[in-house]
Amino acid sequence: MKLTYNKTEKLKSKKEIEALFLKGKSVSAWPLRLVYLKNEKTNKVGVSVSKRNFKLAVDRIRIKRLLREAYRLNKPFLKNNNIEGFSFMILYNNKEMPDFNLINSKVKTLFTKFNDQNSKVKE
Repeated sequence: MKLTYNKTEKLKSKKEIEALFLKGKSVSAWPLRLVYLKNEKTNKVGVSVSKRNFKLAVDRIRIKRLLREAYRLNKPFLKNNNIEGFSFMILYNNKEMPDFNLINSKVKTLFTKFNDQNSKVKE
């Protein structure tokens, strides 16, 4: 499996994002929150960092890069558990600049919690 994050996986549609926040469910692992919603297509992922917490664009962009990289590296976890057809939004909710190790471990935790919630729904 290629560890890529290509254009087809990016959550860009305004309608999908609005539906995600209106109807979606969430799991959290401080300082991250994962909002998700079932759709008919492949997995789509977006990331967000609050402008209120990080005034400088360079800081927000750096955190977004870390979030996307952590998703890209942990994507096989979703594929191995046959999780397809979801829209995800990963939100960063802290005022301190994170390092990659923290983000990566928290993304793993988020996906584990997400998997646990969805396995209960299927049973």
